[in-house]
Amino acid sequence: MENNTRRFFGTSLTILGVVVVLFALVAFLSDGKPLLGMSINKAESAAPFIVGMIFLITGVNLVRES
Repeated sequence: MENNTRRFFGTSLTILGVVVVLFALVAFLSDGKPLLGMSINKAESAAPFIVGMIFLITGVNLVRES
């Protein structure tokens, strides 16, 4: 894969990971109140956090290796 393409996907995944992790943290702190039309309790906020961390780590590794 070309370096510019890796860097683009790495940057995109990093930004997406940060947004999803922030959403999961706000959902965790919302105390069961609706957030963006969704009612997410503390246990359910773990899934977006894990997915966001995977995106974030993958994006950082792609940018670092290119």
